[in-house]
Amino acid sequence: MPEAGAVEMVMAGGIGKAREFVDDVWKELKRTSWPNKQEVYGTTLVVIIATIIVAVYLGLVDLVLATLQKLVLFS
Repeated sequence: MPEAGAVEMVMAGGIGKAREFVDDVWKELKRTSWPNKQEVYGTTLVVIIATIIVAVYLGLVDLVLATLQKLVLFS
């Protein structure tokens, strides 16, 4: 069962439980491995390139379908 949030703990059991919750969250954040600058740059570049590729692909599909629609409706 997931743990209750800090607000629910204060309402149910007082400030002590809320402080314990915040301390546990802080400890967990310290154990988290954060990406370095090079990793962030690399993954951001991959996302930007993938977004551009998908945008170009969808633009071309839209152009082809719009052209086909004009040919069918106006011929």
